[in-house]
Amino acid sequence: MIAALARRTEATAYVFLIVTMVLWAGNHILGRWVTGTIPPMTLAFFRWGGAALIILPFAWTALRADWPVIRTNLAHMLLLSVLGSGLYNTIQYVALTETTATNAGIFNSWTPVLVAAFGALLYGDRLSGRQWAGMATSFFGVMTIILHGDLSRLATLTFNRGDLIMAFAIGMWALYTALLRNRPAISTLGFSAFTFSAAGVINLPLALYEYQQGLTVIWSWQTVAAIFYVAVLAGVVGYVLYTRCVEIIGPTRTGVFAHLIPLFVAAMAMAMLGEQPQVFHAIGFGLILTGVYLASRSPAVAVSDT
Repeated sequence: MIAALARRTEATAYVFLIVTMVLWAGNHILGRWVTGTIPPMTLAFFRWGGAALIILPFAWTALRADWPVIRTNLAHMLLLSVLGSGLYNTIQYVALTETTATNAGIFNSWTPVLVAAFGALLYGDRLSGRQWAGMATSFFGVMTIILHGDLSRLATLTFNRGDLIMAFAIGMWALYTALLRNRPAISTLGFSAFTFSAAGVINLPLALYEYQQGLTVIWSWQTVAAIFYVAVLAGVVGYVLYTRCVEIIGPTRTGVFAHLIPLFVAAMAMAMLGEQPQVFHAIGFGLILTGVYLASRSPAVAVSDT
């Protein structure tokens, strides 16, 4: 694996990206699967606290070297930590207690459109008519999924709360991605170690709150395996592979692979959770991808870390 990471070839990047998207799709499945056995905010704490403990020994030298830059940009680093690792996955896990993994997976494909919107709002990026049309098309796709293909829900305002929470989480991740444009110039290891550690600290009081409310982990080998998966595989391994792929083929081509997540999630959800994709899933996903295609005619780039 170490030798493969050193190879700067497109084929290596494509293999790594497929592996990464499978790992992140599995994160959606586990978030749904452990409902009732691991509270969502506790799972987020285990994910990032565990990831921090794993990466810190390897990143300590880089973190010390980067510290002067981190300290100068501490407010921005903390904002990125809160929006990204800190709360995005927490809200995602909360959403998965009330919606299907399939729905949550499809929402990931909305990210590129939202990043373009935040780029226009925060940085004054100019959007063409084609891009505005793409945003509108993707929005209709998201609403198709939230409404479960039933327009009558608009009249009664009857929505699945988990779908709305997941849509909000994707919005938070898109804002985080847009703000990465001004990420301090530090090493990937230093950035990862800081944000993972900050995310663990942020989620600790949330996990303690759940514990005080009587929401505790039901320990078994399955829960231990789930924690290992989200911390080591979906967390550290997925992040390192994804970052390496950005270095090899650039963020634009790398970001496109995020659209594999809904497909992998749907397949895993059918096999492992018994979820059955519906017609509205296909319509909504198609509208989102159409909107992304239209909106992608700009320099704005989106990535998804799930």
